[in-house]
Parts: sequence; C-alpha cells; structure tokens
Amino acid sequence: MIELPVLDNSGKQVDALSIDESQLGSEVRPALLKQAYVMFHANKRHGSARTKSRGMVEGSTRKLYRQKGTGNARAGSARTVIRTGGGVAFAKDSDTGKWRQRMPRKMRRLANRNALLAKLVDGEVKCIDSLDIDKPCTTDMKELLAAVGIDRTCLVALSLDQREAALSVRNLDNVRTIRIDQLNAFELLNHRYLVLDRATLESFLDGSAFSANETADGKDAA
Repeated sequence: MIELPVLDNSGKQVDALSIDESQLGSEVRPALLKQAYVMFHANKRHGSARTKSRGMVEGSTRKLYRQKGTGNARAGSARTVIRTGGGVAFAKDSDTGKWRQRMPRKMRRLANRNALLAKLVDGEVKCIDSLDIDKPCTTDMKELLAAVGIDRTCLVALSLDQREAALSVRNLDNVRTIRIDQLNAFELLNHRYLVLDRATLESFLDGSAFSANETADGKDAA
C-alpha cells in the first residue's frame, strides 16, 4: 500500500490516503509507459506539411522553346522541378496514417494507471484536501501550488464541476489543466508534478470519474 499525504491549502498534512498498487498495475512498467508515450506523441501530429508536385503547380505544359538551334540547354515545361516556381520532386502529402500508432484499449488503460503509479512512487503527486473554490483567483492558486512544493511543470487534474479552479490555473506559467476522465500517460509523464484533490483522485481510482460508456483509458488517441 502507498500512503499518500493529503495536504491542506497551506501545505500541511491533514490526512493520508491509502492506495493499493494492484489497482495501478502493481509495479512500474517502463516498456509499457514508453510505448504509450510514443503512441500519444505520434498521434498528436497533424500532418500539415505539404508541398506541390509537378501536377499540382499551375502553368502551361508547353515546351518553353524549340529543342535545337537556340544555344540554350534543352528545356521542357516550366513546371519542372529544376526551375524556380516549379513543382517538388518528392512532394510531401497529407497521409497522416504513415505515423499513427495504435494500442489495445486494455494496454492504454493500464499505461495511464501505471503512469500514475510511477508518479506516486517518485513522490510527485500532490493531493489536496479540496480544490473547490467560490470564485476564480489566480493569486490564491499560485500561493497554493507554492505551498505544496510545486517548483517545476505541473499538471492539475480537475473534475467537470471545478470550473473556478480551472480558471484560476490557466494563466500560470508551466501549469496545465486536464479533466480527470481524460488523464493519460502522455500528460502525466510530460509534467513533473500532478496536483488534484482527494475526491478527484478517488473517482479516478474507483472508476466513477468515467461515464458508463467510457473506459478509464483517458483520451482515446488510437
């Protein structure tokens, strides 16, 4: 069992939460985490780089001048790849399927939970007693993060009804928010710390954060 301290807004421990490692994969699995990270990273690519081939460039296909007798080198269409304004020999296309990767649903779900286990083992999860606030205040949220020891990049996981906390965090540098039902291995491993409140963490562990037609594999990227 992992004993996770539960902190108040001033950074003092007020309770402890016992977490069973078997819920998160029992042990940290580096190979699985790497596979999931590479998959999420690859699937975030948009494939917006494109160039025009000879057939895509506007212009006449007429031969520029006669083959012989001009003293110039032989030349054909102005759309040739060796002329300025012509096409590209090996044009880039928009086929995003070339780099997209897939993982089975159970593997994605296990990777997301295992990434959380890795954070717990390294002591990089900061569990707050409650993140429910009455009105957005960036200054208060900045002081709270400093009180619990956040000095690097941070991921704040929130439930759907914690809109005020999300508004309080969005202007802070190196801090990103994510919905608890979309928590995934890529975002967990891409930030040093994870901050969430007790109720949100418990909803992730018992699966109540996900609707009946969803699984706890976070954002479906496959």
